[in-house]
Amino acid sequence: MPKSKQGTVTAQDVADLAGVSRAAVSRTLTNNGSVSPDTRAKVEKAAKQLGYQVNFLAQGLNRKRSLLIGVVVARLSDPFRSRLLESLINEIQAKGYQALVTEVGSAQELEATIRRFTQFRVSGVIVTSGQPPTELIKECIQFNIPVVGINRYSEIPSVDFVCSDNVAGAELAAQQLIDSGCQRPGWLNFPNSTWGGVNRGEAFFESLQGRAPELFKSLLPIWAKSDGYEGGRLAAHELCQSQQVVDGVFCANDLLACGFLDGMREQGLDAPKDFQLIGFDDVPQAAQYSYRLSTIRQDAVAVARRALWCLASRGNNAELAQRMEIVPVSLVLRHTSPSLNL
Repeated sequence: MPKSKQGTVTAQDVADLAGVSRAAVSRTLTNNGSVSPDTRAKVEKAAKQLGYQVNFLAQGLNRKRSLLIGVVVARLSDPFRSRLLESLINEIQAKGYQALVTEVGSAQELEATIRRFTQFRVSGVIVTSGQPPTELIKECIQFNIPVVGINRYSEIPSVDFVCSDNVAGAELAAQQLIDSGCQRPGWLNFPNSTWGGVNRGEAFFESLQGRAPELFKSLLPIWAKSDGYEGGRLAAHELCQSQQVVDGVFCANDLLACGFLDGMREQGLDAPKDFQLIGFDDVPQAAQYSYRLSTIRQDAVAVARRALWCLASRGNNAELAQRMEIVPVSLVLRHTSPSLNL
């Protein structure tokens, strides 16, 4: 049986066993060019017999691109981020690529990760957390590596952004609270919120001010000391201890909302009897019976598909103007802010 001197099976070994040229092996196994059915059968049989696998990374380096898409993530303990990552991986694989996923926790880690991606000659980079340095983005562009940011925005030329429609979501939440007769609305977030969280809060304030000016005057910002479930729970305790009252709360995300709901229950209050509550994301926990949280649903699958579309189109034309792709959201009414028709 043919084998290379190093003991590693090569494309030339496959060509020798199949009795074809090395170029024919390359065209067959990479689907890059036409080959006859007879040649394809010989090559595939020889490759299987030898246990040969195409080295896509080496191919990518040879042609200045790999079949890898770099994905930057953070805080995968957040259920929406996990669902978004799953959708991205599925979409990347459906396009014939593989995801190279790295979790980062700081700006320094983000910079190091993207630089590593350029060394791997990835075909694109998707950033779901943090703000990449402009100079590093220029380096990506120099290597013709398109970059897409998800649920964030920055005026970096040649970088596209895909975001759920935070403004529309905030408007839906505001209108629901108005229609439900709430008189003392609240907005729950934490000081170091994401770009999306800040965007939702600003849009909620503007929506209330435009639709119900008197209601806007009574709006109470509620600041959790940290993000997530525990931050929301402790914020509920502090609210009750301050003796301030709200009867309709919109939250920056579902985990804050679930924590806030349990914290209020610990204080003897519950939704929708004592107040209404609306989250944002529609994570699986929101639909559980103990919460049945009304929320704004983000379509993670649609976000992932739009991100891959941006990568593909910019990969074909790097001179495109920067794009902001907005993905629609929807209001999901459950127990904590029920439908007015019920």
